[in-house]
Amino acid sequence: MGGGPAGMVLGLLLARAGARVVVLEKHTDFLRDFRGDTVHPSTLEVLHELGLLDAFLQRPHDRVDELRATFEGQSFPVADFTRLPSHCKFLVLMPQWEFLDFMCEEARRYPGFELWTDAEAIGLLQDNGRVSGVKVRRGRRAGQPQDIELHASLVVAADGRHSTLRDAAALPHISYGAPIDVLWMRIPKAPSDPDATAGHIAGGRFLVTLNRGDYWQCAFVIPKGGHAALQARGIEAFHEEVAQVAPFMRDRLAQALPDWNAVKLLEVTVDRLESWACKGMLCIGDAAHAMSPVGGVGINLAVQDAVAAANLLAASLAGSATHKQIDDLLPQLQRRREWPVRVTQAAQRMVQNRMLVPVLGGKVNARPGHVPWPLRLLSRWPMLRRLPARAVGLGVRPEHVKSPRA
Repeated sequence: MGGGPAGMVLGLLLARAGARVVVLEKHTDFLRDFRGDTVHPSTLEVLHELGLLDAFLQRPHDRVDELRATFEGQSFPVADFTRLPSHCKFLVLMPQWEFLDFMCEEARRYPGFELWTDAEAIGLLQDNGRVSGVKVRRGRRAGQPQDIELHASLVVAADGRHSTLRDAAALPHISYGAPIDVLWMRIPKAPSDPDATAGHIAGGRFLVTLNRGDYWQCAFVIPKGGHAALQARGIEAFHEEVAQVAPFMRDRLAQALPDWNAVKLLEVTVDRLESWACKGMLCIGDAAHAMSPVGGVGINLAVQDAVAAANLLAASLAGSATHKQIDDLLPQLQRRREWPVRVTQAAQRMVQNRMLVPVLGGKVNARPGHVPWPLRLLSRWPMLRRLPARAVGLGVRPEHVKSPRA
């Protein structure tokens, strides 16, 4: 398994059930800049069910009780998490390395868990048409690469949207593309700034600002393939683009973004495997279904996959199940999780096509007294804010921990 959120959660749950698990992390540690730092109430509920929530919330994090939208300078409430039917009625922003380190620390309490760092899966092992393990390159970053074979009753590909293992298995997928890309950046936060995590719409631009305490984690949405043209206009022109949609940041953009190295491109794609499994191998998370950044739900969908996979497989992997018995279980995960993924991706594509594309095309502009009708409704009727909060915070068919504890 890969060392991302899906692989780490599944590794913990399987080790907790008594199975032997090896999680592969291609870097030497988790200390690097991730884009997905949002932990939703659905994931916090899983931590509660494992008895880990209080310890998890001791890690550095920022709490979000509501989401807001700013339209041409006017702020509107959009989602209210405080009414969710869950133990945590808020969303957490936490550096992903903190999340991964916490899950690893808990998993290491069980004797069957191993984390291999500086270990990258580079291919699959096959035995009579069944995946029987992975080829692993260890020590590449330490300058002493060594290729070894790791045999396993089941290989779980949780290595992201550019999954090496998925490609090695030649699993066909459906690609929906995307009309947008996203530029990620950090901007220092000033005491006079607004506090809310929000989406800002102004002048044909869309910017998401995530409140990380002393800085803003920002996502600037651009048309698909528009990055090169933006770069060609120069970094100063980009500063002006950001300032037009978030004027309160204008005074610090030149220092925060001195050149394009401070701006990271995420090429957005939305796809889904036609089959999530083959004999001896299962794909979960982004390896099975790449999500749009809309709603920030990618990590949480991956965690839900991991919980469902553990519920389905933990007893068999911890016991004496045959390879055929394990293989016969694998299609059940897709039957369980594909519908929530389909619904979520359809909603994301609708937001991309019906909201973001018109905004970026300059078709959503302010007129005197005019505010888009969804914002008017959400502002006028507080109960309606529970609907987007539930869609984002809990999602479709949230999973609950049913896997055994040895």
